[in-house]
Amino acid sequence: DGAETDLDLGHYERFTDEPSYQANNVTTGQVYASVIGKERRGEYLGGTIQVIPHITNEIKERMHAVARRSDADVVIVEVGGTVGDIEGEPFLEAIRQMRKDVGRTNVLYLHVTLLPFIGATKELKTKPTQHSVKELLRVGIQPDVILCRSDYPMTDELREKIALFCNIEARAVVPMLTAETIYEVPLILEEAGLGEFMVQELGLPSREPQMQEWRALVEKIKHPRPELTIGLVGKYVELHDAYLSVAEALRHAGWYHDVDIHIKWINSEALNEMGERYTEVLEALDGIVVPGGFGHRGIEGKVKAANYARRMNKPYLGLCLGMQVAVIEFARNVLGLSGANSTEFDPQTPYPVIDLMTTQRQVADKGGTMRLGNWVCCLTPGTKAYQAYGEAIVFERHRHRYEFNNEYRKRMETHGVVVSGRSADNSLVEIIELADHPWFVATQFHPEFKSRPNRPHPLFRDFIGASVRLAQEADAKIAQGASVGAGVGTRVAVEAGEMASRG
Repeated sequence: DGAETDLDLGHYERFTDEPSYQANNVTTGQVYASVIGKERRGEYLGGTIQVIPHITNEIKERMHAVARRSDADVVIVEVGGTVGDIEGEPFLEAIRQMRKDVGRTNVLYLHVTLLPFIGATKELKTKPTQHSVKELLRVGIQPDVILCRSDYPMTDELREKIALFCNIEARAVVPMLTAETIYEVPLILEEAGLGEFMVQELGLPSREPQMQEWRALVEKIKHPRPELTIGLVGKYVELHDAYLSVAEALRHAGWYHDVDIHIKWINSEALNEMGERYTEVLEALDGIVVPGGFGHRGIEGKVKAANYARRMNKPYLGLCLGMQVAVIEFARNVLGLSGANSTEFDPQTPYPVIDLMTTQRQVADKGGTMRLGNWVCCLTPGTKAYQAYGEAIVFERHRHRYEFNNEYRKRMETHGVVVSGRSADNSLVEIIELADHPWFVATQFHPEFKSRPNRPHPLFRDFIGASVRLAQEADAKIAQGASVGAGVGTRVAVEAGEMASRG
């Protein structure tokens, strides 16, 4: 629905394959703004506004709203932060009251704690867990389950100790050892008996979970495979979480094609500062992804990445800003429009190939006012985008203010740009491709948000597929002793499971 939310919701979507909405993300700011708004409208009849009951009631109402909307049997409520943080106290009080409101057998409290490992004594310590539970008891919450995160196995003796001091059953102390992959966590929890314990406590029917597909996925993830190197050229690469959905979507596509995706994080500012030597970084890649972003900083490095991918026939996937820089690069170097740019970066550019959307020109407030959420995209038959999706109409998630300037559309199409995706009214360019390129596709939307571990997004799937194919072709030439042009880096094996010899 276009809401800008915490990245944790992305994890929930990938694990449950259920879409989330604005209502699924509750923040302190939202709660206080709503309560203050109600007070201004006179809904409290002049009464004094307090944390209890007004703030806590607002929090509880938002939990109930999610339940009503989804008609779910079970609602998972994650309270972030650390027990004892002052900003979390209203939320803890609200979930304490929930058990009283809906009945003791309808609420289950699960507490996640850390068991630190002390290297000097070679032991896991339970004191932090004991004190954390003590803080919860102080606010009136007795955990029913304690999930113990650790990097080393927990002994039965330690489990009994935690159960004794935290006043719960030993079987409700669930070890949560660091896993090889995050997608293994549901299997570990199921094997520990957490699922059976939860349904018993909540009075739900006990059923055998259908985990066969998930087990097969985890086995595939853990199985050694050839490696494919994908360069992610961004502005915020020092914080990998900034591109978490993109990284996960790449991995999903890699599992589909039975390759390991090695992401090379490339700072676009640093790339630009390298001058002509920037090609040394890009030539070792099997494919290039340029994700979204805002502001002028680092843009020229992204333009260079798009230029290299176009000239060297390197598979390219542009996302949001990644499409815009591809358009800018094409305008400058193919159409000869020196100084072509986006009005976001250069308001005085002589060739505004990317411009502010008409509907955004009178917008003053910047928060939550972009073109957001699911929008229709109409695909052109015979294009790579259509081939990937296999259908003419798709819905994709958006977050942008600027768009392809249609004044340059016909000129670009004449020189090899293919507009393969358009808005329903044909006014907005949603996807572009290059006609004479093995795989160069860029989108105005964010396909990474719809990728799933067992069902990679079609564009990511085909991007990685093209990268694998071109890498195999290059390796075949190397194996035959033929010369090969620039751009040959780490390659996928020609023979299944074997890496080609390196020169």
